Amino acid sequence: MSKSQNVLDKTKPLRQKLLNHDLYKYIESPEDLRIFTQHHVYAVWDFMSLLKALQQRLTNVNVPWTPEGNTEFTYLINDIVLAEESDVNRRGKHQSHFEMYLEAMEDLGASTVQIRNFIKQIQHRTDVFLVISASDLSNPIKSFLIFTFNVIYNEHTHNILSAFTFGREELIPDMFTEIIDHLQRQYPGDNIENFKYYFDRHIEIDADEHGPMAIKLLESLCQNDINKWNSVEKTAEIALQKRLELWDGILKQILIKKAIA
Repeated sequence: MSKSQNVLDKTKPLRQKLLNHDLYKYIESPEDLRIFTQHHVYAVWDFMSLLKALQQRLTNVNVPWTPEGNTEFTYLINDIVLAEESDVNRRGKHQSHFEMYLEAMEDLGASTVQIRNFIKQIQHRTDVFLVISASDLSNPIKSFLIFTFNVIYNEHTHNILSAFTFGREELIPDMFTEIIDHLQRQYPGDNIENFKYYFDRHIEIDADEHGPMAIKLLESLCQNDINKWNSVEKTAEIALQKRLELWDGILKQILIKKAIA
């Protein structure tokens, strides 16, 4: 058994909790989906920071450039960055997955004001932890983001790769594709097509390309170092737990909205 498969086996209970979470069955209308996206978008955004941290650690982005590091690592990371930062959208134009998500939110009628204001503060070079702390985001979102950036700034490369590999969507996009298909049938007037495209792209790219690439990188970085693999497993467990807390928080907001309605 590979070491990465062992991590998957050890974290299976948490993964099963995510796959069987009650959140999915309560996304029953476009309004429920709007609530979901307004919280989930922060996980779409901070994913790119994990990826860029890996690009900084595993490739040479310095100027003047020199041919340093493992060229296999460079190829794998840059290939993932190419797709995530400049994929082809439904119109055939190049666009990051985060920007695709924002457009899909706006098509659906979900507000992007909060996330856009959040990004503006980041663009002004304000410390990310200060931006998170001063925001009016819910505690589950704050906790999720703080974990991500603590890993990025304070952990070894293999732990960043663990959060990237095991802590993000794998089977979950399949579930949302089913939900969106159902919503399209029930509410044909609502524009959910961009969301379907977004999740379809994640299923296609993550399962067939990025997932195996990330596993290959992790195996190369850690090899047979037991201490590294133990650290990878611990990071994966915390990442999955933070995702569960985020899902719990989103479900709570959807249920509150349903109760008011």
